[in-house]
Parts: sequence; structure tokens; C-alpha cells
Amino acid sequence: MRIAISQINPTVGDLRGNTKLILRDISRAKDRNAQIIIFPELALIGYPPKDLLLKPRVIKQCADLVEHIAQSCTGITAFIGYPIASPKGAGHLLQNAVAVCADGQIQNHHVKTLLPNYDVFDERRYFEPADTPTLTTIDNQNLGISICEDLWNEHDVFERPLYHLNPVDQLVDFGADILINAAASPYVLGKHEFRLNLMRHVARKHHKPIVYCNQVGGNDELVFDGNSCVINASGEIIAHAKDFEEDLLIADLPDKNSENDRLEGRIEQPKTGLNSVYHALTLGLRDYVRKCGFTKIVLGLSGGIDSALTCAIAVDAIGKENVIGIGMPSRYSSDGSVSDAEILASNLGIDFHVIPIEQAHTALESMLTDLFKDTQQGVTEENIQARIRGNVMMSISNKFGALLVTTGNKSEMAVGYCTLYGDMCGGFSVLCDVPKTMVYDLSRWINDSPDSPLLKQYNLPVIPVDTITKPPSAELRPDQKDQDSLPDYEILDEIVERYVEKEQSAAHIIDETDFDKDIVLRMVRLIDLNEYKRRQAAPGLKITGRAFGFGRRMPIAQRYDNRWSVGD
Repeated sequence: MRIAISQINPTVGDLRGNTKLILRDISRAKDRNAQIIIFPELALIGYPPKDLLLKPRVIKQCADLVEHIAQSCTGITAFIGYPIASPKGAGHLLQNAVAVCADGQIQNHHVKTLLPNYDVFDERRYFEPADTPTLTTIDNQNLGISICEDLWNEHDVFERPLYHLNPVDQLVDFGADILINAAASPYVLGKHEFRLNLMRHVARKHHKPIVYCNQVGGNDELVFDGNSCVINASGEIIAHAKDFEEDLLIADLPDKNSENDRLEGRIEQPKTGLNSVYHALTLGLRDYVRKCGFTKIVLGLSGGIDSALTCAIAVDAIGKENVIGIGMPSRYSSDGSVSDAEILASNLGIDFHVIPIEQAHTALESMLTDLFKDTQQGVTEENIQARIRGNVMMSISNKFGALLVTTGNKSEMAVGYCTLYGDMCGGFSVLCDVPKTMVYDLSRWINDSPDSPLLKQYNLPVIPVDTITKPPSAELRPDQKDQDSLPDYEILDEIVERYVEKEQSAAHIIDETDFDKDIVLRMVRLIDLNEYKRRQAAPGLKITGRAFGFGRRMPIAQRYDNRWSVGD
């Protein structure tokens, strides 16, 4: 059986545009003599559609479009993900389904059983689950269709499965010969290696091949890495699509009675480690700009490593001719910071402008002199500079219609080492889920790795060496260094990872590390206190297992104290 896997990049809500992508690949699959073609989960509306699903007109339009697409399904069977009205008399109004389209019409539907309701997923808000699995038979082969999460409940793989049912086991019990999973599985560093191990385990367990089709592209905070693939009944990869770009993968599966289980197809090698993180960030930014209708990016260049890395990614994402850098030196800016920003801009070939803020800084201080008299100078005065810069950047963004991209990293966002209405101003954040230590690692990778697209393009290390080697500083007071206020970033990043991603308590972190107790308690307290800042931050890309944003829903007005224990 020849199977086509359509790894498309849908735009959420763009029903006409997504329909064109689907029809395009149906035509291409026919040209390749494919018998069936698989599309990702909710391919027609894009994932995640969120509360677009609450609009009755959207559901009606989806239904009409799938009927229209089905008319093109002659000589091929297409499996198309979209939301359908639930036939149940109670519960939610919708189901997450895959339509089986053949002979010019919709033949039947497969409905998702497991509805995730954790991290960035909120499917129980909208959907009713399937009651029983169903099969589709083509050329005497029974196809068992599951949808994304349905594959992720293997009791031998997960320490504590989230669901009582295992839909894949049910499909095999019903007589499935081939297991197909239509997915919209977001990128997380290291996740695809886990996916492959999961699919290999399931294939060997049931001695059935698995066909996996994943969405690709960026939709708001989420990046989808593609990496669609086919695993044979022996658990071997026999076909693998590209990652981080659209692809149409063709695979030939043997007949269920065939002894030949080693058919070969095109196998693309997936990116790993920093290479995958870099491409996820680049794709996520490119698609956010494109799908929101922007053509240009503007960002502040301070000579620091965060803005340098963000600028480099922006250039790769949308081209140097579409990136504008702004330097805004103050009385506390070092000569090296200004020159490092200029070197970066020159290396990348972007438009760069210097707008000193001293005049505005002096004027604002003068305006506040009477009110602030008899008070001690401190963070308030430092933040004036950041807020002047924020005002300048928003003005440039408004004037030229360019997306203002912020440059803060996860470490800073965690503990509030950033200024509301200052450096936090902007429409999108590239590094908000990238820890500071990884910022350094990515910058070195861009400069030195043979896999670096920018090193290949420019044939030189684009990020200035001094930017990477000098101590990080906000430069809001004389000789300021980040470590005046924060522990070493290696320590801070591990505390953030343990507390935010792994949900470890402060006491647990203190017991398991040799970190100073007072530092751990202070950092954990800062993470809790600064939820109000993060709630007002620009949306940004998720690359770790737990990002700040809609996947971590913490109260702002709360008094939970990590230092307290029973008996105190």
C-alpha cells in the first residue's frame, strides 16, 4: 500500500488557505500513485484553534469545505482532520475528528478518544471523546486511525499514564493491520527522540507498522516540528520527513501477509540539540511575522548577548533587508556596548540607527525632581531609562508598521529582572523560554557550528566575540553587572528548571543541590512574585517542557510561601 503523508503548515482559522494546501497535496499524492493520504490533526482549521471552535459558523464552514475537498478524492482516500458536531445528546458540542474521504464523498469519521488537558492543551474545553474506535478497510487492509494523544498512553513507556484507556490497544483488538496517527504535536527540546522510542515500542509490541503525520510551523507560542515518519512492524524507521518545513512523504507498506518488512523510503535525518532549538525559534518567529501580516521586525540592540542572538535569528527568519536595529545609548552605556551593536549590525547587513536617550532621560529626571526629593535613588530611576527606550521602540514600530520583538530570556522573565513598559515592550518574544545559559550556547553555535545557517551564509562569526565574553549587564547604573542582583546563571537556570519545569519545592531543591539556602529561597520567591509581570509580557515561543505563558496558569494575588512547612 502506497501512503502519502502530508506535513503541511496550516494557519489557524485560514480555512480557505488551508483547504488549498490540502487540495494541493491530494493532487501531488495522486501524481505519485498514492492510495491514501494522511493529513495532520485539525488540519483544516489549524492547531490550536482555541475559542474559534465556539463559533457555530466556523464549524459549519469546516463541514462544507470537507465535503468540497472530498469531491477531489477519486482514486485516492484522504484522511482529513477537522472539528465536527458531536452526535451525543449531552456534553460538549464538538468532536475532534478525521474524515475519511473517498469516491468523491465523506465515507465516515474517526474521533479522538483521549483529550489532553495539561500544559498548553485544553481539549476538554471543546470536545467530546469517542465512545469506541472504528476501522477503515482499504484493499483488504484494516487501518486503525488514532489522533495525536491517543498514541501517548502506553503503560510500559509512561511512569504514570494519564488515562485508563489505551486507544491503540483497542484498535489492534478490533483488528487493525496498520496504525495511523494524525497529530499536532508541538516541539519541545528532545521530544522527537521520545516520540520515536514510543512508536518503536508500540510497533514491536503489536507487530504493526505505524504511520505518523505531524503538523509543521508556528502558531502563536507553539512551534510544530513536523518529523512525520513511518515505523515498520519491527520497529525500524523506513521513512522520515523533513523537520521544520513542509513535506510530502511517500511510503510503501507491505501487504499484511507479506514477509518483506524492510521496504525502504526517503529518510531525512532530524535535527537534535541546539540545532533543533535554533530552527524551532527561527520557524516560530518567521511564521508569527508572516501569519500576523507583518513584513519587518524592529528590535533594540544594546550590544548584549540577548539582543544579538534575537537579531541573528530574526535575520535568518525574514531576511536582513527586513530587520531594523536601534541602538539607544545612555550615560551609563559603555563604548564597547555601542561598538558591539554596530559590529553585529554590520556583520548581518541590517539597517541600524543610533538614538541617544540622554536628552529624554535628563528631561524626565527634571520633571520628577520635586516629587522625588528627599527619596533615595534606586530601581525607579534605573527603570526610567528602560521605559524611555520602550517608548522610542514602540514609536518606531507604530510609524513603520514593523513588529517590535523583545529580547528578554527565560531566566530574566522568571525572576523579574526586566522592566514593565520598558524592555518588555513589544509584540513578540523569541527568547522568553530560552534560559540564559542556553542563550550563550546558541550564540556560540551560530558562530562556530558547521550546521549554522548564518555561518554558511556569511562565512564569518556574526555575533561579536566581546558580546559573548563580556559580563552581562543591563547598564542602568555605573558598572552594573547582572550578578550584582542575581546568582550565577548556571545556578539560577537550574533553580528555574527545577521549580518551574519539574515543580520541585524549594526544600527539595535545597536538599538535592549544594546551592545556598538563602539564594534558593530568594529566587523561588522572585519567581512567584513576578507572575504579574509575565502576565503582561509579549507572547513568545515555547521550546522547553514548561514555559511561562498559557501552559503555566499561576495566580497573581496569592500568598503561597515556599519557606513554610508543617510545624513552623
